[in-house]
Amino acid sequence: MITEEVKAREMLDIIDGRTSLGIEFGSTRIKAVLMDSTFSAVATGSYEWENQLENGVWTYSLDSIWKGLRMSYRKLASEVFEKYGETLSSVGAIGFSAMMHGYMAFDADKQLLVPFRTWRNTMTGEAERKLTEHFNYNIPQRWSIAHLYQAILNKETHVGQIDYLTTLAGYIHWQLTGEKNIGVGDASGMFPIDMETKTYNQKMVAIFEQLADVEGITLDLNAMLPHVFLAGDEAGKLTQEGAYLLDPTGNLQPGISICPPEGDAGTGMVATNSVAKRTGNVSVGTSAFAMIVLEKELQAVYPEIDLVSTPSGNLVGMVHANNCSSDINAWMGLFQEVTETLGFELSRDKLFSVLLKEALHGDSDCGGLLSYGYYSGENITRMNEGRPLFVHSPDSRFNLANFMRLHLASAFGAMRIGLDILKQEDIQIDSLVGHGGIFKTPEVGQRILAAAMQTPITVMDTASEGGAWGIALLASYMKFSSGETLDAFLAERVFGDDQGVTLAPTEDEMAGYDVFLERYRAGLSIENEAIEKLI
Repeated sequence: MITEEVKAREMLDIIDGRTSLGIEFGSTRIKAVLMDSTFSAVATGSYEWENQLENGVWTYSLDSIWKGLRMSYRKLASEVFEKYGETLSSVGAIGFSAMMHGYMAFDADKQLLVPFRTWRNTMTGEAERKLTEHFNYNIPQRWSIAHLYQAILNKETHVGQIDYLTTLAGYIHWQLTGEKNIGVGDASGMFPIDMETKTYNQKMVAIFEQLADVEGITLDLNAMLPHVFLAGDEAGKLTQEGAYLLDPTGNLQPGISICPPEGDAGTGMVATNSVAKRTGNVSVGTSAFAMIVLEKELQAVYPEIDLVSTPSGNLVGMVHANNCSSDINAWMGLFQEVTETLGFELSRDKLFSVLLKEALHGDSDCGGLLSYGYYSGENITRMNEGRPLFVHSPDSRFNLANFMRLHLASAFGAMRIGLDILKQEDIQIDSLVGHGGIFKTPEVGQRILAAAMQTPITVMDTASEGGAWGIALLASYMKFSSGETLDAFLAERVFGDDQGVTLAPTEDEMAGYDVFLERYRAGLSIENEAIEKLI
C-alpha cells in the first residue's frame, strides 16, 4: 500500500509533467508504463498479441499494431484516472521500443509495400552468407539489411519502390512525430554501426550499394535508412496527428518530447543497469539473448555473435536465440487443460509457480531427457524451420521434476552455445543480470540460467518491469538528466544501492548442465531430421 504522501507526490508529478511514458512492443505483449520522478511505475497498461505465420512469413498486421498501442495506452490512462482522479493530458517525455530487426519497407506515399517481416523469420540465408563475406562482419538473418538484400536477390518487384526502410519502433516513432529517426541500438540491428562516428558504417554502405548495383538495383542506402540518434538526444515531438493516433479521445496534447526509439535489447540493458563495459544481461521471453558490453573488438567473425550497440553507442556482443519460452508455455497450456478436465480451478500464475518449482528437485543433467523448443528456425544451431521436439530413452529418469528442469535447460541451450564463443575471446564479465517473466517465480529460472551460463546471475526487483520501463528511463534521461553519461545516470540516480539478488551455480549444477549440453549438441541431428522429414 502506498502512503497518502507518496500518492500526493505522484499526483503532482503527473500534473506538473515530471513523468515519462514508455511503450514497448514485445513478441507477445505490448506494455505501457508511466514513470514518476523517482523512476517508479505509477500506472501501466498492456495488450496481449501474437505474431501470425502467413504465407510462410512471421508477421503482425498494421491494424494489430495500432490497436495494441491504443489499448495499452487507454488502460494506462484509465488507471491514472482511477488512482489519482486526473485525466492524462500530457507527460514529461515519451519513448517507444519494440522487437529489434525485421523489415518494414514503405514507398513514397508511406504505404507498406510487403507485410512486416519480423525477427523470427529465417528466409534470408543467402543474404546472410554473402553480406557476411563481403563485409567481413557478421550479418544475421534477422537484420533489416539481410532482408533487403534477400529481396534484391529474389528479384522482388517492390524493391524498386522503397523510399524508407525501418524497424517496428522506428515506424511508430515516424508516425507519431513525422521524423524518420532511430536510436543507435535499434539501428545497429538494421546495419553495422561505425563505433567512431556512431552511425552507419560508410565503407559497408558503399559495398552494399555496389552489390545492389550488380543485381540491377540503384539505391541511396543512407537516404533509405532512418537517421541515427544517441541516448539523451531529442528525436522528435508528438504531433497533433500522432497524439490522436496514440489517444483517439483527444485528451493527450501534442508537443511532448520523444526520445530516440530503441530495440528491446537496448531497453533490456537499461532496465538492468547493464550499459557499462564488462556488464551484461540476459533477456528471457519468446526469444532469449545475452548482451555483453565489450571492451574491445572481437578477433574474428562469428555467425553466432551479433555486434550491436548500447543506446549510447558502445559495442555489444549479442548472443540471440530465436526460441526460448514458447514450448514451455505450450506444455503449461496442456497441463492447464488436464487440471480443468479433472475439475480443478487453478490460475495460470499458480500453475507456473508450482510446476516450475518442481524443476529444482530434478537431476542436474535433466535425467537423460532431451527437448528442442524450436517454434521457429534457430540461427545459432543452423535450423531453418521450427519443429518442437521431446525425446527420451526407455531408461531416462522421466518424471515431472526432470521434465520441468529439461525445458528450462533447453530454453537456454542455443544461447549457451553462443556464449561459449565469447569466452574463447577472453571477454570479461563483471556482472550478468537476468530479466523477463520467467523470473517471477523466485530462484528457479535464475538458478538454472546460472548453471547454463556458468556464472552468477543477478535478478533485481525490477526484473519483471521489462523494456517498457527501460524505454521510459531513456525518455527520462533525455528530459531530466544533468548532462551525466547514461551509465552514471542509471547507477547513481535510478538504481542506487539496489544490487538485486545474486545466485551462483554450484559445481554439481554446472557439471550437470554440461552433461545436458553434450546431449543437446549431439541430438541436433535428430532435430534437423525432424525438420527435413516431418510435415
